[in-house]
Amino acid sequence: MSILDHYQSARQLTLQPGTLFEVGHTSVNGEDLLAYVNAPQNLRDMWQLATLHGEAEYLVYGDERWTYNRAAEDVAAVATWLQEQGIVPGDRVAIAMRNYPEWMLAHWAINAVGGVVVGMNAWWVADEMAYALNDSQPKLLIADDRRLEAFAAIAGDFPDMQVVSVREPESPVPATDWQSLLQSGASLPTVAIDPDSEACIFYTSGTTGRPKGAQLTHRSCVANIMNVGAMGRIYATAQTLHRGIEVSEPVAPPTVTALIATPLFHVTANNCIVQAGTVAGGKFILMYKWDPIEAMGLIQKEQVTTLSAVPMMTRELLAHPDREDFDLSSLTAMGGGGAAMQPDLVGKVAAETQKAKPTQGYGMTEVSGIITYIAGDLFLAFPESAGPVVPTLEARCVDHEGNVLGSGEIGEVCVRGTPVIKGYLNRPEATQETIVDGWLHTGDIGYIDDHGFIYLVDRAKDMILRGGENVYGAEVENAIFDHPAVLECVAFAVPDERLGEEVGAAIHLKEGALLDAAGLREHLASKLAAFKIPRYIWFLSEPLPRNANGKFLKRELKEVLDPASAD
Repeated sequence: MSILDHYQSARQLTLQPGTLFEVGHTSVNGEDLLAYVNAPQNLRDMWQLATLHGEAEYLVYGDERWTYNRAAEDVAAVATWLQEQGIVPGDRVAIAMRNYPEWMLAHWAINAVGGVVVGMNAWWVADEMAYALNDSQPKLLIADDRRLEAFAAIAGDFPDMQVVSVREPESPVPATDWQSLLQSGASLPTVAIDPDSEACIFYTSGTTGRPKGAQLTHRSCVANIMNVGAMGRIYATAQTLHRGIEVSEPVAPPTVTALIATPLFHVTANNCIVQAGTVAGGKFILMYKWDPIEAMGLIQKEQVTTLSAVPMMTRELLAHPDREDFDLSSLTAMGGGGAAMQPDLVGKVAAETQKAKPTQGYGMTEVSGIITYIAGDLFLAFPESAGPVVPTLEARCVDHEGNVLGSGEIGEVCVRGTPVIKGYLNRPEATQETIVDGWLHTGDIGYIDDHGFIYLVDRAKDMILRGGENVYGAEVENAIFDHPAVLECVAFAVPDERLGEEVGAAIHLKEGALLDAAGLREHLASKLAAFKIPRYIWFLSEPLPRNANGKFLKRELKEVLDPASAD
């Protein structure tokens, strides 16, 4: 049997009636949606399940370590303090900090009393922070040193804002020190929490205009956690079957030790890796910011099994000249989410590591995490696919008039189910444009094959329209990445008087590599139709600009790159 057959058998076994991940239906705002029969009601319930892991290690930051027991004590103390400050279900509390352990501890404490976590982008300057605070109206701000400095510049606009300082004893604004919240002996408060109430507001990356605050509910977050858990069990079972071992019940995957290299204020790290892994008893190594040398050192020291990163971080590790100086043999999974993994990288993970398998979750903030997940031998067999849809989402593709398309027909990917957000905060028109008759329009262009696997070809807004022909940037980028000299690249539209738009590409080469425009075009000639080969090529000496979640900033590049300077 093929790995696809084994995957399908594993999915049926994992989701069958009577199992932990049995799928049924539930009514949400009058809609009949797929849901897990045995799902907890809210994130407070999820956290209480996690505390049963006791003395197992939970959070690691430098030389600091939290067991689940220690984390449970801190979360209970902070939750009790929040309640004493008058935080009740529905009240918002903003978190503005880098990947410190306090981020996750505050997150669980806020949700445990029914509060709403407002995730503030740690890269924001004061003006951007002011925008989000005005938009979300939190009652309290929990911030670290750099974010306190940013808030100090706008504090006069928020005279009633209560502040908690983290890892900053000399706060530039009046604040309560985090350590003073940690009174021993506290018990987690008992609070009734509506599953369809807000649990979190995460701001979209904002590559165009002001970011929108996506309203994630307890139900949507729990559904995502369950989807991650179900897909992990499905792939563990499929891999076991593929090795010729018969099983009568689903196989639980090994407990992860994950390196968290992307920000906790986005769903990739927070919802898909840490939230989901917390319930399973995982251990999480937090990085303040991405650095490949530091990452390899942590992988070796902590025996990391899973690298949670955007594809470019995985590519940087595999291409790093010092990689052989570190023992990375503990890695069993490399990939993550936040951006699509290019097909060439899928094979490279398996070929250039001892036992690591490629993994990818395609998702977005608007579904509280993942839409699809693909891993291991199935990913190697279908490297161009984003994978199968998670159990509690339905998917379809539609044309520009909203007509549902058939198998293999390219259109906009739309999904429906319990992980979908409530809407956008204070943006009813944007909500109505994005969620139509219960279907979330992702803005991604792709198709669904006969197996139900999604294939992505581009973002709707990033598609290049050259003389009436659609050119999908992802296809161009994948072909460029196939050249061994290329480390980073993006493809985008360049205005053209005759054709409307032409194809442009910005490229950053591997250290010491040599490549010119003629050589690249020769390489692409056997991979792309002539009209898809970039007319404008820029070779940049510095890495390409990225946002906080590691995605390349195409808009910024398009604004600063002069076509006259291209090759």
